[in-house]
Amino acid sequence: MAPRRSQSGRASKARVKERAGARAGTRRAAAPPQENRQVERRLAILEAALAEFSERGFSAARLDDVARRAGIAKGTIYLYFRDKETLFAELIRTRLVPLVGTLQHLRETDIPVRVLAERLIDLFVDEVFATPRKDVIRLMIGEGARFPKLAEFYYREVLGPVMDTLGDLLRRAHQRGEIADDALARFPQLLAAPGVVAIVWNGLFDRFAPLDVRALMRAHVDLILGQGPQRGNRQ
Repeated sequence: MAPRRSQSGRASKARVKERAGARAGTRRAAAPPQENRQVERRLAILEAALAEFSERGFSAARLDDVARRAGIAKGTIYLYFRDKETLFAELIRTRLVPLVGTLQHLRETDIPVRVLAERLIDLFVDEVFATPRKDVIRLMIGEGARFPKLAEFYYREVLGPVMDTLGDLLRRAHQRGEIADDALARFPQLLAAPGVVAIVWNGLFDRFAPLDVRALMRAHVDLILGQGPQRGNRQ
């Protein structure tokens, strides 16, 4: 009889372990909703911060107001972000850095320079100017000089890689004979300049004289590259 009791005991222990494992599995399955809430709260903080920074300016914006707009206690912000500069750096990283990757993918092909220009125009107008991303750039233009660490972060993560990529693509276009002068390759800022003008104009003067940004950028491309053969067919 002793062996039977031993087998029964082992079976009982196995059932206990099985039930414990099932409970643990249930707890693990319940973890994602908590993680989802944390992700949602983080996104809510970022959205509220961008709204506050855009409305008041980065310097004047207060984390108390960010918390109020996000519907949370101020202390909750510090569970996700060390300070206001860290919060703004995260806005740069989440809003703009992915677009840098999109642009860098163009390096993989020898894209004609005018096609490149059209893609850049579409990317800027549709994914930057028509979205809150333009507010992040506008804040950097207006206040970056007072926050050198943020300016350095923006240059390292966004502006520097963009200029490097454009410079490389334009050098290759020059080598293929598509651009007669190498000035554009040496100063890729020339190609990007209308985007800066559009963002500044939008923040200061758009209510007086709205700007057709796509048309502005296409006119600029025509000036520096010459009018394309299909210019009259553009919409």
